[in-house]
Amino acid sequence: MMTNLFSTFDPATSTSLSLNWTSTFLGIMIMPYMYWVTPNRYTKLITIIINKLHAEFKTLMGQSKGFTLLMIALFMMILFNNAMGLLPYIFTSSSHMVFTMTLALPVWIAVMMFGWINKTQAMFSHLIPMGTPPLLMPFMVCIETASNLIRPGALAVRLMANMFAGHLSMSLLGNSTMNSSNILIMMMIMLQMGFMLFEFAVALIQAYVFSMLSTLYTSEVAYEKKT
Repeated sequence: MMTNLFSTFDPATSTSLSLNWTSTFLGIMIMPYMYWVTPNRYTKLITIIINKLHAEFKTLMGQSKGFTLLMIALFMMILFNNAMGLLPYIFTSSSHMVFTMTLALPVWIAVMMFGWINKTQAMFSHLIPMGTPPLLMPFMVCIETASNLIRPGALAVRLMANMFAGHLSMSLLGNSTMNSSNILIMMMIMLQMGFMLFEFAVALIQAYVFSMLSTLYTSEVAYEKKT
């Protein structure tokens, strides 16, 4: 029984064992399609999505095209978890900071380590944009350093906040129909159906934004490598 509105986002169902986080790994059993004998609509849809994402990501990465496979896998995992959270009685892992920061932080750390170890001078020069007046150079170094450090947090908070706000709004709409008339209940159901379609679009867009921004952050280091 829901004790308060925010209990729907509680990751613990019991004090001894919590099975909510297992919904995060259901995609590992559902997504692989290499074992199908003949192609179906599901495999064709996944293939189209992968080809479109690869064509778009490789334009940003330049010669580092192999990194697009990681970004496509990241996109598919986030999209699956966002979409699974829209189903009843399914735990939404992407609405928690633990899940989003776990995805954003390792990618950012790996990119930063690669850049600072292999292209140290280029990473230092990137802290000062071209054409900066000498008087503003110390301030630009501080600003660029701060903006670089908050990138994983910005990615994690953006995904978590959007999924959390959408599910909170759906919970508010669901609670408002409990003590309503029949006509109002039908109107609320239609509103919830439209809001469900909107939330699925948000789930798709947030997965794309997360993977695209990660690719953009990585392309800066890849571009410095080419120069």
